[in-house]
Amino acid sequence: MWKSSEGTTAGLIRLCAGYFFFYVITGITVKYFTGSAARGYPGMEEIEYLVYSTIGANFVTLSVALILRWYRLTSNRMITWGKIRFPQEIVYIIPSGICTAVVIPTTTLMYLLPISVMVAMVIMRASVIIISRTVDAIQIRQGILKKEVYWEENVAVIFALLAASVNIMYVAPGDFDFVNSPEAMIILGSYIVAYSIRIYIMNYYKNTRAKGIKLDNNGFFAIEQIAASVVMFSAAFLLFHSVDWFGAVNEQFFIFHNAFSEPRPMWFGAVIAGTAFGLVAFFSVFIFMFKGRTATFAGLVNRLTSLVAGTAATLISYVLFQGKFPKTQDWVSLVFIFIAVAFLSRAEKKRIQELAAAKEIEIH
Repeated sequence: MWKSSEGTTAGLIRLCAGYFFFYVITGITVKYFTGSAARGYPGMEEIEYLVYSTIGANFVTLSVALILRWYRLTSNRMITWGKIRFPQEIVYIIPSGICTAVVIPTTTLMYLLPISVMVAMVIMRASVIIISRTVDAIQIRQGILKKEVYWEENVAVIFALLAASVNIMYVAPGDFDFVNSPEAMIILGSYIVAYSIRIYIMNYYKNTRAKGIKLDNNGFFAIEQIAASVVMFSAAFLLFHSVDWFGAVNEQFFIFHNAFSEPRPMWFGAVIAGTAFGLVAFFSVFIFMFKGRTATFAGLVNRLTSLVAGTAATLISYVLFQGKFPKTQDWVSLVFIFIAVAFLSRAEKKRIQELAAAKEIEIH
């Protein structure tokens, strides 16, 4: 099973297992480092942990991309521009990297706003599922995607949306206040737009490989992460100097500045913890771009795995750090997730038969 070739169910399961494992670690370390200092935890501000963990995550992704030379992308066609020769795919992979640089911080920034963001987080999770299905519809119409979306995948979308949205049934007064917050709407809007463009680009790349050209996901990942790192480092440089250059007075800017100028005692531990998030990035991208699968299927697998991992992280944190026990809505969500997975399993069996018949994969 574990020696199966590229594009098989076994390969997908390996990616999901890796994604789940490192996502759980990421969830646990966030709760630990931002836990109350009065209870013996580091007591970091969320934005401080964001700074340190992002450094660790970027170190992992960039190190692998550069040391292993993944950036040598197997291309459909090389372009010559003066004395420079490069893969044509770089033209759209770099924009995908810029979108990645938007997705990474906005995911965490929603937690930093002084308002209830539970509903916003539901929208962020559900949006990826909807975006993935929309991308398939667009690329089928464009003639880019040659595969059909099975009815089982569409049913799984419904149950996945229920799983992501079940918290809305438990909203308290004020939970929708983010709609009246310009900052929250900008962050949320940026997340949705950036993810939409990124998912389209990833699937455009996957679905436009010329015959006989390798689906080089390593190369895509490397170039995307390099571009994302350049953008994030540039943004971090501007944010660090915003107080001196632009007279920024927002408290979050000072916290960000002090994270570098006056680092917390356990800052290096937070950097190390962030490497788990870097490893999550590998598995997440490779699931999104898994060979022979629709964006609908891959997006569902990605989001459902993260939802299960989030519940597991909450449960483990409850046991280890006396955190909050998973709420009723978490368990209800888990039921919907399992139903969605059951339909995805049916779709996967059909897809494997289709791919094997077309000789796109080999099953041993």
